[in-house]
Amino acid sequence: MTNHAEAAVVRPLTLAWVGRHLADGEQVVGSEALHGGITAEMRRLTVRARGGGTRNLVLRTFVGVQDAGDGLEREAGALTMLAGTGVTAPGLVAVDPAGAQCEYPSLLMTHLAGRTVLEDEGLEARVPLLARQLVAIHASRPAERPPEYTTLTTADTVVTPEGADAAAWAAAIEVIRGPAPSYEGRFLHRDFHPGNVLFEVPPTGPAGPRITGVVDWTGISWGPADLDVAHCSTNLALLHGPEWGLRFSETYEEAGGTPAATASERLYWRVRDALAFSEELELVSQPWREAGRTELTTRTVEQRLDVYVTALMDAPG
Repeated sequence: MTNHAEAAVVRPLTLAWVGRHLADGEQVVGSEALHGGITAEMRRLTVRARGGGTRNLVLRTFVGVQDAGDGLEREAGALTMLAGTGVTAPGLVAVDPAGAQCEYPSLLMTHLAGRTVLEDEGLEARVPLLARQLVAIHASRPAERPPEYTTLTTADTVVTPEGADAAAWAAAIEVIRGPAPSYEGRFLHRDFHPGNVLFEVPPTGPAGPRITGVVDWTGISWGPADLDVAHCSTNLALLHGPEWGLRFSETYEEAGGTPAATASERLYWRVRDALAFSEELELVSQPWREAGRTELTTRTVEQRLDVYVTALMDAPG
C-alpha cells in the first residue's frame, strides 16, 4: 500500500509541467497528499517565489481512470465558466487532459481556503448552507451547455444489501425500471456532497460556519436539479443518518430551489441515486474512514442505506 509520504511525491514529468505554468522565479518546494477523493490523486503544492513568499496550488492526477481526459476537460471548462460568478470554485491554472506532457492526465488549479467537514457536530448549521450553495450552482447559466447527464445504474445492477427490507427494495427497483420523468434542465455539479464543499468553521463565537468553495467539477452536466439534490441527500443519509437525507430536499426548497413538481417525480430521482450507491459502498465509505469517520464501516453504511431506501418508499405520496 502506498504510504502518505509516497503519495505526496509529484512525478518528474508532472513536476516539470507544473513548473512551466509558474511565474518567473517560482518553484515547487513542498507537496502534501490530500485525502478524501475516490478517483483521483490530490496534492497540495507549496510554491515559493524568488522573494521568499509562498502560495499553494492543487494538483489533481488521474491514474488508470478510463475517460479521465473527458472529466478534466469538463472541469477546466467549469472552472473557467464559474470565474466571476456567485459560485466560489478553484481557478484554472493549467490542464493536460490526455497526459501528453505529464505521466497521467492532470489538472492544476488554485488552492481555496477551508476544509471539508464530515463530522456530525455542527451539522444543523451546515446543511442550510449546503442547500443555499446548491441553489446558487443550479442558477448558473453557462455560455455553453455541458453534456446531458448520464446514469449508469439500472434495475438489474442494483445490489440489495444483506438483510435489507426486500419488499421496499423491490419496490424501489421498480421505480427506476420506469422511464425518467420530464424535467427542466439546470447546470449540475453532479457530485455535490459534503466531501466536495470547503468550510471555514470558527472555533468559537457567534459567526458560525461559512462555505469557502466547492471543488471537483469533473462531472458537470445538464439535467434535473433533483439529481444533485438526491445525490447530496444520499450522502447525508450515509454520513450522518437517514433522517438527514430525508430532510435535505425540503431544506433545498426552503433555500429557494425548485425541485420537481410532484412527489412521484422527486421520488424517482432520490431512489435512483440511492440505489446507485448500493453498487459502490466500499468505494464510497473508505475515504470517509480515512478522514476520521472510522465508525462508518461498509456494513454500517449498508445498513443506513437500507433504512434510507425503506423510508423513501414508506414516505406518503
